[in-house]
Amino acid sequence: MRRYIITGAPGAGKTTILAALRGRGYAVVDEAATDVNVHLQALGRDEAWRDPGFIDAITLLQRERLEQPAPPATTVQIFDRSPICTLALARYLGLPVTPILMKEVDRATAEGIYQPRVFFVHLLGFIRPTAVRRISLAQSVTFERVHQQAYRNHGFELVDVPAGTVEERVELIDGCIRSWAE
Repeated sequence: MRRYIITGAPGAGKTTILAALRGRGYAVVDEAATDVNVHLQALGRDEAWRDPGFIDAITLLQRERLEQPAPPATTVQIFDRSPICTLALARYLGLPVTPILMKEVDRATAEGIYQPRVFFVHLLGFIRPTAVRRISLAQSVTFERVHQQAYRNHGFELVDVPAGTVEERVELIDGCIRSWAE
C-alpha cells in the first residue's frame, strides 16, 4: 500500500483537491483535526485548541484512521494530513508535544508508513473563514513555514503544489502518483 500525504496551511485548498481526487477514484482518508475541532465545539468548547487533550485527540484519530482497512484492491491511499502536521500544529500553537504525538511521529517515520514525498499545497492568497478555520492569511503563511520545516526535519521531500486551478493541482498530484508507480 502506498500512502501519500497531502498537506499545507489552512485555506490552501486541500479539501477541494482531495474531493477531486476522490472523484477520480482515489481512496482518501479525511483529516482528523477538523473532526476533533467540530466535536469539541459541539461540546461547547469554542476554542478547541485550548482543550488539554486536543493534540492527543487528533493524533489518536489519525492513528485510528490509518489502521482502518482500505477498500478492496486499493493500492494507493491519500491522507489529508498526518501526525507530522499535528506536530507542526502543536509547535505553531505553542502547545506541548505530547508523548502520544511524539510516539506516533517516530512510528510513522521509522516504519515508513507514508511515502517519503509529501504533496505540499501552497496558499491561494486568501482565506475563507469557517466555523473551524479561524486563521488569518498572515497567520496561515506563518503556519505554512512551520509545517514545511516539520516535514523537512523528519526527512520528507516536499512536492510543491503551487496556487492554480483545482484541475491543474489535481493533474499535478495525479500525474506524480501515476509516474511514481511505474
